[in-house]
Amino acid sequence: MGFDLAQYGLIAIGESLVILTGGIDLSVGALLGTSVILMSWFNVRAGLPPVLAILVTLLIAGAVGLVHGLAVTRLKMPPFVVTLVTYTVAQGVTLAITSGTSITGIGGTFSDLGQTYVAQVPLPLVVFLVVAVAAWFFLERTYAGRQVYAVGGNPEAARLAGIRGDRRVVSMYVTSSLLSAFAGIMVLGRMGVGSASGVGVGWELSAIAAAVIGGVSLTGGQGRILGIVAGTVLLELINNGLTTLQINANYTNIVLGCVLGLAITADRLRARSVAGRG
Repeated sequence: MGFDLAQYGLIAIGESLVILTGGIDLSVGALLGTSVILMSWFNVRAGLPPVLAILVTLLIAGAVGLVHGLAVTRLKMPPFVVTLVTYTVAQGVTLAITSGTSITGIGGTFSDLGQTYVAQVPLPLVVFLVVAVAAWFFLERTYAGRQVYAVGGNPEAARLAGIRGDRRVVSMYVTSSLLSAFAGIMVLGRMGVGSASGVGVGWELSAIAAAVIGGVSLTGGQGRILGIVAGTVLLELINNGLTTLQINANYTNIVLGCVLGLAITADRLRARSVAGRG
């Protein structure tokens, strides 16, 4: 469970940071899958050492996040459209690089990162917990973190207060893309091959569901990291429960969709209730 929790949790935190600004990132799953392929290709086909392959992939992922942020803030493009384009392009890039086949022969460093235990705890889970604590500290204990809430809650009021909202929005999109690539490192280390089949597909729904179940408002400005972690754990327990009960895997997405629908409905009812009291 620890390995799955880590990879889903990382993209859930990245997704949540974007949602807090009032945006959405539909590319987190596809970008994770593309990161797995890019790291494999750089290592095996281009001959780069694993560490350098990881750094180059992180730079590419960060650049993608920067494009997202600039398109949303400077060009005023809807986040849904911008990240949907990346979702489509990322899947195309994955298939173009691999021609639908897996890349084998990756360096052992990836396996070390994806399968190592630290005091009986999987290293990916340790990374997830560290990222969660860092995100909590940023949002709850720093001025910049409070600005993220302000920008998502009321952009105009934040602007009048002198907050550079565009800078906060861009930084959250960059962080989301970087966390997708980080999750890709864990996935590649666990699989041992650069697989082009199904890696990351649909994971953006799990990330959004974890965020909303954890109390993050889809309109932005509301949500806590502890809730996001709890939402991720709940989804993982549901997945494990379905597996334990030997329920057909084809029904997993049905259950996930229903859970996401209920979470969104609860979010809307909560927002209406708050607006009514206001």
